[in-house]
Amino acid sequence: MDNLTEVLKIFLTSLTPIGELRASIPLGLTVFHQPIWVVFFVSVIGNMIPPMLILWLFPKISQWLMVKSKLMNKILTWLFERTRKKTKDKIEKYGDLALIIFVAIPLPNTGAWTGALAAWLFGIPFKKAVPNIFYGVLIAGAVVTLITTGLKNLFP
Repeated sequence: MDNLTEVLKIFLTSLTPIGELRASIPLGLTVFHQPIWVVFFVSVIGNMIPPMLILWLFPKISQWLMVKSKLMNKILTWLFERTRKKTKDKIEKYGDLALIIFVAIPLPNTGAWTGALAAWLFGIPFKKAVPNIFYGVLIAGAVVTLITTGLKNLFP
């Protein structure tokens, strides 16, 4: 039962917007001493749930707000147009790679949550954004796992 509780804690940590993989992998490997494959798998699965919800819900919510409120329509229209205008060239130049790299860098203000918000703002379709975020999460998971296991071996 303790093992299941620990795996659940790893999973729940990977769902958090700030922690994501950056917290769940070190927690699973150094505090709970779970096998690497369990920690990696549970962390990646958990980290992919919020972006899929963001990409699915935010367009519906923003559309509803734009229909129901003239003020929200003005604000969101301005935000979308401004964001897309400022980043159009970079997105066209780097395409899918931009989102993958942005999610893959395991630093504050990057990751799956922020990548999903960026994909929504830039109008990247769900079917295109989810695989790219997933690739980024896999890379981030590998980087964090390598760093954690390296540090764990340096400080046993």
